[in-house]
Amino acid sequence: MRVTNNMLINNMVYNLNQNLKKLEKLQYQQSTGKKFRVPSDDPIGTSKSLKFNTDISKLEQYERNAKDAMSWMTDTEAALGEIVEVLHRANELTVDAANGTKTTEDLNKIKEEIDQLKHHLVQIANTTYAGRHIFSGYKTDMPLLNEDGTYNDGFTTDLPLKNDEIFTYNVGVSEEVQVNIVGIKVFGVAGTGADYDPYKVDSANGTSKSHLIQVFEELSAALTSGTEPDKIQEALGNIQSSMEQVLSVRAEVGAKMNRLELTEKKLAVQIDSVKELLSYNEDVDMAEIFMHINMAENVYVSSLMTGAKIIQPTLVEFLR
Repeated sequence: MRVTNNMLINNMVYNLNQNLKKLEKLQYQQSTGKKFRVPSDDPIGTSKSLKFNTDISKLEQYERNAKDAMSWMTDTEAALGEIVEVLHRANELTVDAANGTKTTEDLNKIKEEIDQLKHHLVQIANTTYAGRHIFSGYKTDMPLLNEDGTYNDGFTTDLPLKNDEIFTYNVGVSEEVQVNIVGIKVFGVAGTGADYDPYKVDSANGTSKSHLIQVFEELSAALTSGTEPDKIQEALGNIQSSMEQVLSVRAEVGAKMNRLELTEKKLAVQIDSVKELLSYNEDVDMAEIFMHINMAENVYVSSLMTGAKIIQPTLVEFLR
């Protein structure tokens, strides 16, 4: 087969372009620090990167969920702490009132403070986080208690009241955490019967009144009369049992917060691990890329010099 000048020129130009294309690719990798810019550069590597990025997005969403859940429970724990302080103060006042040495004026002053503590309990019951009522179960747009200490109409349409409207947040592939505390578990439901449990509403004996608010109202009434020491003692027992219930709920919230802290740490480690794998899959070794660029530049220059010997320099310059 006869080799013509056109064939030599075409082959030389093709090889020069291939060498230049390789050099351009290496220079792109040097400037961006990435091994590939289109899927055809490395189909397997691209597939791995897509998976790694998907995994990172999922883990970051779990992390956001965990942080949101932690914020919700932090506000819940703070509200429960306020309730404990209110009950502790009420306990002190009731013990003071029950010693039998107080005058009517003294009892009236204690009553005034008890009434203020009761109103503060109503405010705590309607605490919100990001515009959502934290003790209202699924009805987060609705305050739990009315000003008089009765449950909002939305909670009393179907007595007995439910105590299982629990939000769960996904914080892992197969890991969930319960976030909210239903208000009935803290404030109880006033009811009738010696065996009635205000924190486990499982009968139709419940009323629309909060048990905790009713305890304060009965104490206030006993202080007003000043002649019912048995009622004051009964209120003292109710306050102490209510405090035990709130402390139990607070311990439950604290345990969940401890678990969430561990989950957040685990998610942070997992995100860093997957990002490291993504970096290993995509990022170039700069020392290695500098070496390949030098080699590619030498090859390109050598191909130009070789072409110049085969074809007249003027023709080579024209083709360039």
